[in-house]
Amino acid sequence: MSSDALMTFKSHIEGKNADVTIYPDRVEWARSGMSAKKLTAGFLTGGASLLATGVRSSKAGTEMIPVKSISSVVTKRDGLLYTKVVVVASGNTIDFRVPHDSAPAVKALLTDLVLGRVPAPGQAAPSVAPHPVPAAATSSQVSTPVEQLRQLAELRDAGILSEEEFVTKKTEILARM
Repeated sequence: MSSDALMTFKSHIEGKNADVTIYPDRVEWARSGMSAKKLTAGFLTGGASLLATGVRSSKAGTEMIPVKSISSVVTKRDGLLYTKVVVVASGNTIDFRVPHDSAPAVKALLTDLVLGRVPAPGQAAPSVAPHPVPAAATSSQVSTPVEQLRQLAELRDAGILSEEEFVTKKTEILARM
């Protein structure tokens, strides 16, 4: 197994905070055993609840999915601040809850690993052409406000942005004009 991490991030998995690490050959995550709720209850009861229930949680521990068993990577909005990166593997589905701005990078890396675009340990880089970047993504820095508003409306119509997010961003773009 490789020890060269490609990406690390914090996530929320099954109600617990977790440290997630993506390697060329696997995805690992570790959940802590002590939640804020458990600490608060322990403090309010003078430690009696911790004595009764124990310090560790049954959801604490580590898990790993080999990249070769991942069959799909999907993103879904999860509220105003978070996106779920859903990893489907043989016999397992895991939801990594990450901030909206982190989700595209996590999904892109996992997708590249599944498609063999990132070399596995001991392998040469595959001879696959780099992923082409759409013209709209590269010109977002220099696009006109009208083009930005049009793209914003497309994101809203596709369900990627909520109406509140659309109005907020639209106001920002119009204020810069």
